[in-house]
Amino acid sequence: MSKLLSLLARRPEVPATRLVAILSAYFLVLMNISFWRFVFTHISISGFTDGVFLLSLPVLVFTIIYAAFCILLLPYVGKPLMVLLLVVSAAVNYLTYQFGVFIDADMIRNTFETNPGEVKDLITLRSVSWLVLLGILPSLILCRVKIIFKPFLKELTGRLSRVGILLLCLLVLTPFVYKEYASFGRNNRQVRRLVIPHNYIYATIRYFQIEAQHRRPFTTLDKDAKHIPYPDEKKTVFVLVLGETARAQNFSLNGYERKTNPRLAKEDIVNFPHVTSAGTATAVSVPAIFSFVSRNDFNPTDARYTENLLDLLQQTGYKVFWLENDNGCKGVCTRVPNKEMDVKNKKFCDGLYCHDEIMLGELRDYLKNSKDDHLFIVLHTIGSHGPTYFRRYPKEFKKFTPTCDTEEIQTCTREQIVNTYDNTILYADHISASVIDILKEHPKWESGMMYVSDHGESLGENGVYLHGLPYAIAPETQTRVPMVIWMSNTMKEADHIDYACLKKKAAEGKFSHDNISHSLLTLMESQSKVYDPKLDIFDSCRTLPLPQEQK
Repeated sequence: MSKLLSLLARRPEVPATRLVAILSAYFLVLMNISFWRFVFTHISISGFTDGVFLLSLPVLVFTIIYAAFCILLLPYVGKPLMVLLLVVSAAVNYLTYQFGVFIDADMIRNTFETNPGEVKDLITLRSVSWLVLLGILPSLILCRVKIIFKPFLKELTGRLSRVGILLLCLLVLTPFVYKEYASFGRNNRQVRRLVIPHNYIYATIRYFQIEAQHRRPFTTLDKDAKHIPYPDEKKTVFVLVLGETARAQNFSLNGYERKTNPRLAKEDIVNFPHVTSAGTATAVSVPAIFSFVSRNDFNPTDARYTENLLDLLQQTGYKVFWLENDNGCKGVCTRVPNKEMDVKNKKFCDGLYCHDEIMLGELRDYLKNSKDDHLFIVLHTIGSHGPTYFRRYPKEFKKFTPTCDTEEIQTCTREQIVNTYDNTILYADHISASVIDILKEHPKWESGMMYVSDHGESLGENGVYLHGLPYAIAPETQTRVPMVIWMSNTMKEADHIDYACLKKKAAEGKFSHDNISHSLLTLMESQSKVYDPKLDIFDSCRTLPLPQEQK
């Protein structure tokens, strides 16, 4: 008995070079199942070279992982590093496999800027089991292992020789499969974002490289920007309803077969069916919407240190107010008055999230009590934020059934997911229409409302869920967003807007988030040198040119 206990208590000894190979093989097979799923989905074997190419891929990926682990598995620090990689990789593996996401710097940005509620949505029995089986248990086993390191020169020589053999194997295969690698790499550039752990290590380094640029002076846009109104100006109130994760394809205003916009359809609105987002995630799209920089040149880090639309409007005399019910304003509202919704409000909230209706009472009270003549208000809604779509609307908006009432949307049928998502769009329609109703309570004001979503959403098409794919490869479901404008008769007349012209332009034209700041700046009768008339939605539909400053 004592011998048995002694054997159990003895720590297994494993040479470092062997452990590197074991861990590399483990990562190759189990930590990269999303990579292999992608490969087998996008490769068709039609000849000898295709077969050789497919057989060479494991050698290539193993070599990449093995070389990295040879560098990381060092005395004293190697074991803690590998434990960290096992746990983090298991979590990343779950996200890439279950939701079809790709890991890049923007995804790392989303991770750092997420809130506890969003994290809680991802903590499920399935995700915890995945983390325990693939990450924690192997880490515990690794902690029990005693790693045997040879003298430095022998250890170094051994590792270099093994890496050299692997590289030699690849070199021998290269003449046979070079064209296949070139073609596959050119057509599937995103595949590198699936190789664990290199994808999130590189993306994290890239994220901090971008963030390191923060030490810079703050940039003002235009100190001479002014409010230059038409002579018949009245009190102006504009509400921008900033949607979350709503995709244009599920708006009945855009031809969707379900009536997801019954209330907006009854209003005299201008619908824009062809609008593209600046990004596929809130951390990029929200600051981009308020920027005067086009999508191709936009950088969210630069945006944090540059004024935006709200700054210019505030400078020109507008009382700007931001109501927050999502995951923060991403730095956009830091220089203007803002208020976050209280999740302790039991009427609208569950302790983590609030239904967007909570902001309607805040808006009505703010308009009632404000003495300012020029108001610009942003309602940042939680909208259709997944994966917990079922938490985004009250039970009376559960119109489309059966629904997916779980965080693990990948376990639901496509019908259930779409039904639940459509209920969130139905509720977003209610919120926007209710804002219009509130503005109608003040018929003498120049009042208007714009609804626009920050990005779209994938609902399981081609095995992809949620959002955040790199823009270059993102499907249209993530980049095509709904946009709607409503104006009171007073605003149409006072701002000299030909509404029929605007409706025709909206129906026929193609627009993007790039248009929003330039358009809203002049709709608020403010003028600045950053304004580009080519990006102004309203410019060609004004019956009277914008007034100029009297000199």
